Amino acid sequence: MQYILIADSGSTKTDWCLVKDGQQQARLETKGMNPFFQTQEQMEEEIRQNLLPNLPNEQPAAVYFYGAGCTPEKSPLVKASLERCFPQATAIEVNSDLLAAARALCGRKPGIACILGTGSNSCYYDGDAISFNVPALGFILGDEGSGANLGKRLVSDLLKNQLPADLKQAFFDEHNTSQADIIDRVYRQPFPSRFLASFSPFLSRHREHPAVHQLLVKAFKSFIRRNVMQYQYNTLAMNCIGSVAHYYCNEITEAANELGVSIGQIMKSPMEGLVAYHS
Repeated sequence: MQYILIADSGSTKTDWCLVKDGQQQARLETKGMNPFFQTQEQMEEEIRQNLLPNLPNEQPAAVYFYGAGCTPEKSPLVKASLERCFPQATAIEVNSDLLAAARALCGRKPGIACILGTGSNSCYYDGDAISFNVPALGFILGDEGSGANLGKRLVSDLLKNQLPADLKQAFFDEHNTSQADIIDRVYRQPFPSRFLASFSPFLSRHREHPAVHQLLVKAFKSFIRRNVMQYQYNTLAMNCIGSVAHYYCNEITEAANELGVSIGQIMKSPMEGLVAYHS
């Protein structure tokens, strides 16, 4: 069985797809692999323990890995891990999650491609490559509109008493946490962005609350102003991919409409588009 393996990796999880003759054969999931936060050895261990046992005995003919943190400087770490795990693959490519979004959303046509998941990013894609990218800068300096950014806005406003008392009470009723625990998880424990993004479902459950609605729209307007509006938004639509894009499509559309930005495709996952692209 000759097949190709396509991976879409965020900070939280990696989605793997086995493809044969242009058709999806199986979908698998492992933990996210980000070379900014994990060593080559840690990424290789994740593949060996949680992916390889679930794959066919035959090696894939090619592996196409798209991931958060896969910059030109960090991609060689991921590629080395894959080469050690798939020594018989004739082609192994490692590209950014942003290129995955652009290829999935735009195919081979120019467009504005955005990621709104645990983190956020955006670019102008010329139909072949990313030709302009406003830097994402991570959840401390940037990542506007991401799950981590939404969680940061929520807990910051709650702990500084900037949200109504009923919302604060609901938060602590639903989450077994405290101010001290939040501070510890954000400043002293690994993967603070994942922790902050874990509060996004609370916002989704309470999205009809006026204060939550205002927080969401304000966050997405910040993303659009600081990122999308630096591209050719007057002539091109804003296309979005990711879990946050999928679940908050109404609030994103509202924010875009208020700023005069048109919305194109909104997808939860790039995998179907990547399968089509590589087939």
